[in-house]
Amino acid sequence: QVQLVESGGGLVQAGGSLRLSCVASGSLYRINAMGWYRQAPGKQRDLVATISSGGRTNYADSVQGRFTVSRDNGKNTVYLQMNSLKPEDTAVYYCNVREVFTDYWGQGTQVTVSS
Repeated sequence: QVQLVESGGGLVQAGGSLRLSCVASGSLYRINAMGWYRQAPGKQRDLVATISSGGRTNYADSVQGRFTVSRDNGKNTVYLQMNSLKPEDTAVYYCNVREVFTDYWGQGTQVTVSS
């Protein structure tokens, strides 16, 4: 069984910063990509940022230049540094770990940005 434990969400004013962390544990075979998705109320879950096992990153246009995704392969941990936060970044952020045939999801952490 695989578990993803997220931390670092909270309430911040516009222009502020937060750092999310996600630790994966359990019966992991070989992790390919790790990343973050988010879901605002009444909207679908969207990609925020992903990072491959080789370090290649991919960002949503809306966060490019403000957010940075990174990972520590030895610790099975993925991070999301979020700077210059905007009210429209408010959402539940979900950690994602992708193996060859399986996707794993965290329970989600709330990020609220006040104007």
